Amino acid sequence: MTQWLTRGMVYLGSLLMVYNIFCFVRYARFIRNMKSWNQKNCILYIPIALLVSFLIGYLVVGFLGNPDIIMASILFGGSIFVFVMYILLSGITKQVIESEHLAAELMAAEESNRVKTSFLASMSHEMRTPMNAIIGLDAIALQDDTLKPKTRDRLEKIDGSARHLLGLIDDILIMNYVASEDTELKLKPFSLRKSLDIVNVLAQTKCDEKRLVYHSEIRDNIGEMYIGDAMRLKQALLNILDNAVKFTDEGGSVSFIAEEISRDETRGRLRFTIQDTGIGIDPGFLPHIYDAFSQEDASTTNRYGGSGLGMSITKKLVDNMEGEIAVSSAKGQGSTFVVTIPLTRMESQVDESAAEERVNLAGRRILVAEDIDLNAEMLMDLLDLEDISAERAENGQIAVEKFSQNPAGYFDAILMDLRMPLMDGIEATKTIRAMDRPDAARIPIIALTANSFEEDVRETLTAGMNAHLPKPVDSDLLYETLGKLLTP
Repeated sequence: MTQWLTRGMVYLGSLLMVYNIFCFVRYARFIRNMKSWNQKNCILYIPIALLVSFLIGYLVVGFLGNPDIIMASILFGGSIFVFVMYILLSGITKQVIESEHLAAELMAAEESNRVKTSFLASMSHEMRTPMNAIIGLDAIALQDDTLKPKTRDRLEKIDGSARHLLGLIDDILIMNYVASEDTELKLKPFSLRKSLDIVNVLAQTKCDEKRLVYHSEIRDNIGEMYIGDAMRLKQALLNILDNAVKFTDEGGSVSFIAEEISRDETRGRLRFTIQDTGIGIDPGFLPHIYDAFSQEDASTTNRYGGSGLGMSITKKLVDNMEGEIAVSSAKGQGSTFVVTIPLTRMESQVDESAAEERVNLAGRRILVAEDIDLNAEMLMDLLDLEDISAERAENGQIAVEKFSQNPAGYFDAILMDLRMPLMDGIEATKTIRAMDRPDAARIPIIALTANSFEEDVRETLTAGMNAHLPKPVDSDLLYETLGKLLTP
C-alpha cells in the first residue's frame, strides 16, 4: 500500500509539474506580448528551465530509483507549491495590469479634460473678442445725447441681447471650471449689506423690465461686516433671482428675504429665501433641478430660454461655501429657494466710505496693446471720453518697442491684451519689467483679457501686472482701476 501511494504521488507530482511548465510557458508568452513589459521578459524562461530539470528529476526518481514516502511527499509537495505560486503570480500580474489600465484611463480622462478646458478657454477668448466690441461700441453709442428714442431703444436691446449671450458663454465656462477644479474661495472682509444692496438693485431692475413686483427685506439681525467670498455669494443669489424673474410672467411677484438665523462666537449662519409666483416646478423634476443642462421640458426652454446650467452652477457655488440649498415648488404655484451659508462675523467695523469720487484722468497718456482693430478702436474711444490720450501697439513686441523708445514717464499706464501675435501680453510684461530704466518697474500694467479664471489672474499678477480686468470691458471699472493705480 505504501509503495502504491509513493508511486502515485511521484506520478501525480510529475503530471502536475508538466501542467506547471505549460502554464509558465503560456505566462511567458503573455508577458512577451505586453509591449510595456518586453525589456527583460527573457528572465521568465529561467523558471521554465528549472521546472523542466525538476520534471526530469521526478521521472528519474520515479522510474529508475526507489523513492520512499518522504521523498515522494517532497516531490509531490514541490509540484503543488509551484502550482500555488503560479496562481499567486497570475493574480498579482492581473492586478498590476488592471492598475495600469486604470492609470492609463485616468491619464486619458485627465488629458481629455485638459483639452476640453483648453478648448473652452480658447473659445471663450474667440467669442468674447467680438462680444467685447459689440458691448463696448454699443455703450459708446448710447452716450450720444442726440440719439432718436427709437434708435436708443434698439441700441439698448442690442446691449441686452449681447449681455444675455455673454451670460450663456460664461455659464458654460464657469460650469466647466467649477466642475473640474477644487475652486479656492477668496475669503475677504466685506459688507454683506452693501453686497445685498447690489443684488437688490440688479433684481429690481430685472423685475421692472418685466413688470413684476419685487419685495426685499434685509432683517435687522444681519451684521454689517463678514468674512467670505462676496463675489460667489452674489453670483449664487443672482442666479436664483434671475431664474425667479425669468419664469414668472408679467404681473407676478418675486421676494427676497435675508436674515441671520443663528450665531456662535465666530460665525453667523445666514439664510436667504427667494420666492416667486411663477410657473413652478413639477415635484417629480425637483431631484434633477441641479443637473447640468437639465430643463423640465422643451416648451419651457423655447419660451423662456436659458442654458440649463444656472442652478447646477449655483449648487456647486453653495457647496463650495459649505452651504445648503433647498427648494419647494408645485406646478403653477411658484417656487421657493432657501440658501443657508455660514460666514465668519467681524465685530470690528471697517470704515467703508461711500464710493470715492472718480479721479480726473484727463491728460494721461495710455499705451494700448491690442491686436484686434475693433477692440483697439473701442478702447481708445472709451479713453477719449475721459480726455485720455492713447497710443496703440498692435502686438506685445510693438508695445515693448514703443515703451523702450520713449523717455521714462512718457506713458502713465499700459492696457495689455494677453493673446497677441509675435509676443503675447505675459512675455511683453516680463520684458518691460526687466528693463533697466526707472519707470519699468513702477508703470501700471493692466491685463484686459477674456481669460478671467483664477489661474489666469494669478498668471498675470505673477508676470508683473498690477490688475486683471475681464473682457468685455466695463468702462466704469476701467476708469476706477486706472484712477486707483495712477493716484499717488
